[in-house]
Amino acid sequence: MKKLLLAFTLTLLTQLAAAQSCPDKNMLYWQAFPPGGESDLSARHQQVVLKKKCAAIDAIIQYKAGAGGGLMWAQMNQLAGDGNTVVGINLPHIVFQPLEGQVQYKTQDITPVFWFHYTPDALVVPDASPIKNFADFVKAAQSKPGAINLGGSGLNSANHAAHERMNAAFKVKTNYIPYKGTGDMTTAVLGAQVDGAMTYTAFAVNNKGRVRALAVAMDKRHPLLPDVPTFKELGVNWVDGAYRGIGVPKSTPPEARKRISDLWASINNEPEMKELAAKAGFELINVGVDQMDAFMKDKIGIYTEAAKQLGLGKK
Repeated sequence: MKKLLLAFTLTLLTQLAAAQSCPDKNMLYWQAFPPGGESDLSARHQQVVLKKKCAAIDAIIQYKAGAGGGLMWAQMNQLAGDGNTVVGINLPHIVFQPLEGQVQYKTQDITPVFWFHYTPDALVVPDASPIKNFADFVKAAQSKPGAINLGGSGLNSANHAAHERMNAAFKVKTNYIPYKGTGDMTTAVLGAQVDGAMTYTAFAVNNKGRVRALAVAMDKRHPLLPDVPTFKELGVNWVDGAYRGIGVPKSTPPEARKRISDLWASINNEPEMKELAAKAGFELINVGVDQMDAFMKDKIGIYTEAAKQLGLGKK
């Protein structure tokens, strides 16, 4: 009897703890890119896991795409700071774009509360491309400078920076073609409107059989892309990509920021989320409000210097 009572008590406490961590009403989850890209896919994963954790509410995904994410981020502080409104945010985008000076927000206007994953850079070509490996790519690019067009998501974004970095590192000249998001870029790559793309490992994983990855910016080869070399193997110390997280309007109270941060951390720690992320090629990270100041100071410093080196600063 005592064991049954103890088990019942533990179950009740667990349920109460879960209920306390759940929002009291539906959440609005704004996306700065069109449907179909990595940001949208990660939000869909979170939507599924959150529903299982908090059955009484929904995460309602909304879209306001434009300016490589800059349109949404310029308007996020106009949203309700009610603790139930979050916005998908990206690094290095929110550092590069204000430095370029073509958006209506500053990095300091963005209030991150959680960074949930990282996607390494990846160079890909359509599966039908005559370019079969990275050596072929360099040979083709060097034989006809400026003839190869590579798609990417947004201007002054992780894809844009990676493209410029690749050109400099391997002494080639290719053209960067920006799209509103990965969804639009996918159509261009698969339709052979461009010769390839500077994108992410997630894109390469999710489009296996339709695109061929040539190189990835990781310490070690991606487990789902075992035949694809790293840029380090190719002679360049390049381990980088895009960070994705959530931010809130500045009017959101500190206690609400902490609650949202803890909720997203709990989503990341769910076995289902780990499985979904692994299958999609996402590398999960957990940076909450308690680590945020130090994390952002470090990244702003790194990306500000990178912007100067890559010519992405104000002209």
